Amino acid sequence: MKPMSRFGSVITAMVTPFTADGELDHEGAAELARWLVAQGNDALVLSGTTGEAACLTDEEQIALWRTVRDAVDVPLIAGSGTNDTRHAAELTGAAAGAGMDAVLIVTPYYNRPSQAGIEAHFRHVCAATELPVIVYDIPVRTGRKIGSDLILRMANEIPNVVGLKDAAGDPGATARLIADAPEGFEVYSGDDPLTLSLLAVGAVGVIGVATHWAAPVMAQMISAFQAGDIARAQQLNARMIESYEFETGDLNPNPVPTKALLRAIGQPAGPCRPPMGFGPEDLEERALAVHRRLYA
Repeated sequence: MKPMSRFGSVITAMVTPFTADGELDHEGAAELARWLVAQGNDALVLSGTTGEAACLTDEEQIALWRTVRDAVDVPLIAGSGTNDTRHAAELTGAAAGAGMDAVLIVTPYYNRPSQAGIEAHFRHVCAATELPVIVYDIPVRTGRKIGSDLILRMANEIPNVVGLKDAAGDPGATARLIADAPEGFEVYSGDDPLTLSLLAVGAVGVIGVATHWAAPVMAQMISAFQAGDIARAQQLNARMIESYEFETGDLNPNPVPTKALLRAIGQPAGPCRPPMGFGPEDLEERALAVHRRLYA
């Protein structure tokens, strides 16, 4: 079996619980974080895409980081990237003081900068902290793919760039990237359905969404793969396909389904802030059915 990676193999990009009137639910965030760790998560990402970072103020994000830091003792990774370089650097600079162990920096979104602009952004933001930095490549949301040559250059030249959350959807390119990456650079699947494929080319684990409720099964799958029991890993992956399909879609984008499932099984979540909302009335009923079948 491979040695444990820097932050573990199963990491959940945690939703941000809100109260019924849309305020940050600190008690709920602490309770949810503790439950996720008890379910087998090795680490948590806070205020990432699934955590509705775009709808949180800086003050709310930092307060959330502090709340969860007080609640659990696993590594915590702050989603502190934005599409404004100065803003991202300021927020990233606050992460260490809030007890974070690393930061997750997303590609500048909406602006659609060139590769040179993306590189300048990452270099400036990474210089704002001594914490380890995980680069987050998710072109379907940001409108820009980070080129593999740029990722490799940052991995080799920026001391605190230690990993990649890969949601680019191209396992072939990821295989080449991992083959060429410096020792110690770790790639996490950022797309649950591709986790097994990315493990096969050298990824160390997943930063997931379905892991809110499927962490025990995901952990078993990764362990089976690392132990060389590929047939078992395939079986476990097949069990999670319905969860992968449920977690997001055009009608119910992430994190709407995840919060519905958490509400259905009695975990703190609350609504999503606008413009996301609750989703259709039957979503919690469908969520509960997905959860029951996973553990049947």
